[in-house]
Amino acid sequence: MLFKVAILTALISSVAGHMAMSEPCPRFSPNCANKPPLPAGVSDYDYSIKSPVPYDGPLMKSDIPWPESATTWTAGQPATVKFQPGGAAHGGGHCQFSISYDNGKTAAVVHEVLQHCFFSGASGGNGADVFEYTFPLPATMPSSDNALLIWTWVNAVGNREFYANSATLKIVGGSGNSYTGKQMTIANHAGYETIPEFSGNYATGMQLYTNAPNITITAPGSSGAGYTGEHVASASTIVEPPSAPAAPTSSAPAYDSATLASPTASATPVPVAPVYHARVAPIPAPPSKCA
Repeated sequence: MLFKVAILTALISSVAGHMAMSEPCPRFSPNCANKPPLPAGVSDYDYSIKSPVPYDGPLMKSDIPWPESATTWTAGQPATVKFQPGGAAHGGGHCQFSISYDNGKTAAVVHEVLQHCFFSGASGGNGADVFEYTFPLPATMPSSDNALLIWTWVNAVGNREFYANSATLKIVGGSGNSYTGKQMTIANHAGYETIPEFSGNYATGMQLYTNAPNITITAPGSSGAGYTGEHVASASTIVEPPSAPAAPTSSAPAYDSATLASPTASATPVPVAPVYHARVAPIPAPPSKCA
């Protein structure tokens, strides 16, 4: 009987999967109410959309251009991303929301929720209590019919994994032809740094995010794209305070609770232990940066 219960539990967990976007509808997702049509040459949806990115596999499951955008965002106005309920949230962790104009080759962060993504505070559980994030889309974000939103997540608890979904966007009303923000952080993937399990120290891996270099992205037809090499945060950031003291050999910083920075505000990186050094992809970056 116990064996049958164990099998049933495993099957339920497999079906439930992990966390995934629901709005804007990510590419290949079979779970959205209004799914954009598949591009030519693609025959089916991705029923493993809630699974982590394979450790040594491509970060983008397909680089085929999408025929239609999932939604329209207006520069200078609030943008909202929603997630499907019922997935395993693995105690939270670090999430980023980035924009790309070259189908994922380069991506700049517009918002990040560090330490307790999917939770309102420290939690070692799987049941998320936050399924929606609203943040300001910078007014200078270039307009485009084929921008790409990339959500990425490093989980706090469990196997060391990297999650990513991407959705095609139409951005209107932008007053600029370029946007400069932190380069999207990649971890727990072949060729990149591994962030250990947090074990109650939610400052784990923060150095990869606070010290990420800036990158400038432009929409097609614009000029000025490139890698700046600066270490200044341009994205709006929510950083929750650590719920437990760092290990004896570390000196975790004190963060203001739920600090929301202006999209153009600069932030001085705060030393965090343990210290990690992310491998920064060269520019031009590899043509596979999202799922």
